[in-house]
Amino acid sequence: MGNEAIARGVVEAGASVVTGYPGTPSSEVIETLQRLGQGLGIYVEWAVNERVAFEIAYGAAIAGARSMATMKAPGLNVAADPIVSAAYGGVDAGLVVLVADDPGPHTTQTEQDSRWFAHVAKLPMITPSSPQEAKDFTVKGFLLSEALSLPVFLRTTTRVNHAVGEVVTGEHSEPRWARGFRKQVERFVRAGMSWNLERHRWLNKQLARAELVAEELGLNRVEGSGELCVVTEGSAYNYVVEALGELGLGARVIKLGLLHPFPRSFVSRALTGCERVVVVEELDPYVETMVKKLVAEEERLRHLIVLGKDEGLLPLEGELGPGLVRAALAKAAGLEYEPVRRESPRAPPRPPPLCPGCPHRGTYLGILIGISRAGYRRDEVPVFGDIGCYALSVGEPLRAIWTEHSMGASISMAVGLKLAGFRNPVVATIGDSTFFHAGVQPLIEAVHKRVDILVVVLDNQVVAMTGHQATPAWPRTETGRETKPVRLEEVIRSIGVDNLVIVDPENVDEVADAVAKLLRTPGVNVVIARRPCALLDARLHGVRRRYRVVEEKCTGCNACIAATGCPALYRTPGGKVAIMEADCLGCGICTRFCPYNAIVPVEEETR
Repeated sequence: MGNEAIARGVVEAGASVVTGYPGTPSSEVIETLQRLGQGLGIYVEWAVNERVAFEIAYGAAIAGARSMATMKAPGLNVAADPIVSAAYGGVDAGLVVLVADDPGPHTTQTEQDSRWFAHVAKLPMITPSSPQEAKDFTVKGFLLSEALSLPVFLRTTTRVNHAVGEVVTGEHSEPRWARGFRKQVERFVRAGMSWNLERHRWLNKQLARAELVAEELGLNRVEGSGELCVVTEGSAYNYVVEALGELGLGARVIKLGLLHPFPRSFVSRALTGCERVVVVEELDPYVETMVKKLVAEEERLRHLIVLGKDEGLLPLEGELGPGLVRAALAKAAGLEYEPVRRESPRAPPRPPPLCPGCPHRGTYLGILIGISRAGYRRDEVPVFGDIGCYALSVGEPLRAIWTEHSMGASISMAVGLKLAGFRNPVVATIGDSTFFHAGVQPLIEAVHKRVDILVVVLDNQVVAMTGHQATPAWPRTETGRETKPVRLEEVIRSIGVDNLVIVDPENVDEVADAVAKLLRTPGVNVVIARRPCALLDARLHGVRRRYRVVEEKCTGCNACIAATGCPALYRTPGGKVAIMEADCLGCGICTRFCPYNAIVPVEEETR
């Protein structure tokens, strides 16, 4: 897989420090190194958030140790401040920042196009198109970083991260550790304005050398020939090659591996002899803008017709695919092209549900019941959501959360709503990992400003949605590293909240009673709903119990399904409810909502 190939590139490059924060589609890079790299003698662990991850990697790189920080696109926003500053400080060993964008989007709140960020940060950015290039460009990224003494972005997309292909590997290199660190205040202290001006001049000089180094590393290339030229990069390159072959169309393919600084000289040479240029890329017309600027500024290229997203040839949103690219290239070449329309059965919509046994189901049921017990209707008490699998509570039948904005925003937005004069109670819900990532600061703000809110921390003791990664509460990391666990309740109490209650989400009424009481209690109140992620718990300890439906007692009232939405429950052809026992993880919440006591435990078993 592309991410596994990147992990292999890290090994071949001799990196010694690898850190990041989980985020699909980037997570498997660190997971692969943790699983396979324990004998390599490198540091590879998750950090509490992307900013901390980058600063750890940067601290290693300025001491001469090759390092990498990994994150998905929104994580780049979290790490933006230190990354921009690091461009002025530079590095003394290779530092590669993997940022994974998600056109589609498949698992991300926005289709962020991180290519523009390279301009803001004034740092080089390279992009691979395949698992093979993912591995190769990782190694070249470290070399480019050291040649320019700058951090380098390795920008991928989901179809590169999760693509699978054969990869020719290179030699393993010994990890490159710190060589020392000396005091250089003019370089590393941003409080000196005259120093910053000089570092900015230095940075611009370094960037000016990037294209030359990129040529030496072979990051850009031209394939084929003809007056029709296609400029492309990343996963879009694969669609271009496939489309040209299927159309039987001869063209010159100008494939960019270096995105920033834009390889102006290379593209200018490559466009010689072209008459019509098609730019094929995903998301924004980033490369298209650069090509059109180049054509407008060079007299000998001004005759070129450049076509792309601005002309409506390709969409501005979503992923590309072979069909879209075939149609675009055919239109640009003036070919008659009728896409093949394949009729296929339309699958019913399947929005992702909370897993069977998920403790968050009980938490949100308890919140909704607690709102009612406190004397309010559901639509009178806003429930702010956050980033994590608990955001799936937005779907039927819970329809619990009203917002899901960004990491930690549930608490901040709840504070803002109350400060704006909202009279009714407000609930903020946030996961344990998200709280450690970005929830501590807004809770401090709420306490400091004495804002009346209820914060519910859904503590399933793991980073669940991205694949069960470690949190700061773990006593041992995935690599076996012994840690000092950070207790969630100790952090929260130390901030100075007015009331803190710990409840078990499998006891819906316990949650509801706590919520109802605290909604009527002024102050900054916190409920920790604590129970391990059901999938992880079953994997580690087996299933505690399962439930089945006594058919003779079931009336088919559907109350259990309507209340919980648990995917282990289903309706039989006879109109009654049954449980897929292999999927049941034994939370028993459905029993609470069955008015006929038709749901009972099966004999205790483990697997």
